[in-house]
Amino acid sequence: MGRVFSDLRTAEYGASGHPEAPFRVLRTFERAKAAGHAPQLPSLTAGASDVVLLHGEGHLNSIRLGTFEDADTPMFARIADIALISLAGALSAADAAMKGEPSFSLMRPPGHHAGKERVAGFCYLNNLALAVARLQKAKPGLKVAVVDFDVHHGDGTESLLLGRENTSFLSLQQYPLYPGTGFESRGNCRNVPLEAGTDGDEWLSAFEPELHRLLEAKPDVLAVSAGFDAYKGDPIAGLKLDRATFKRIGGMLSQTKLPRFATLEGGYSEDLPLLVESFLDGFF
Repeated sequence: MGRVFSDLRTAEYGASGHPEAPFRVLRTFERAKAAGHAPQLPSLTAGASDVVLLHGEGHLNSIRLGTFEDADTPMFARIADIALISLAGALSAADAAMKGEPSFSLMRPPGHHAGKERVAGFCYLNNLALAVARLQKAKPGLKVAVVDFDVHHGDGTESLLLGRENTSFLSLQQYPLYPGTGFESRGNCRNVPLEAGTDGDEWLSAFEPELHRLLEAKPDVLAVSAGFDAYKGDPIAGLKLDRATFKRIGGMLSQTKLPRFATLEGGYSEDLPLLVESFLDGFF
């Protein structure tokens, strides 16, 4: 059936007019509950020892002190603690996946733009990459395939996973668009740039062969950065996927039969709760 991990404390920050707003968790939580995917609190906690698996030694402290600089990613009260709660959701989803339950972390802030010592693009800690690193630390040799379908390139995730043994990364994104990367593939990181206006059928036609290619390495686990800002109604990008496309994406990932988990990345439309519901209907 699948499990959804969430904690409404992650809705306790925000700035007027900022697209990464509390409704993303609050309304999606209620929609998931009504759809039969009742969220539960994380089964694991996250701490500094998890953060330093991939981030620099001083990264978490810089978030606590607000010494980082990024215009899109401001300092909020208690943001370091909230970021750790969001990370706990990713760790819990990864743990559940390894126990045979496909899982989804419904948290904020998102993570895929966060680099080793970089806060960026609404992201403070790279939740998905850290969850992958924790799995591989617990089980050396574990092969993990990462799929990022956010409309923006997962530049932070790529920077943390580039060259990492037993790890492959696939990102499909609108280009050109923030953060301006993802045009070229390199090493174990495969990037698929897509033009503004790409619709759902065109997106899936690009995704299907890339997914098959990713599976040729015979991964043990599938980790997914689930961004919903490629939606045709999203206010900050220009791809044209519809609700049915997200269900088909979830279904294609489910058909791999691999242990799998996903974390919420972007998605700023008021329709986000419906999009997540559709994805989970396919993914679970």
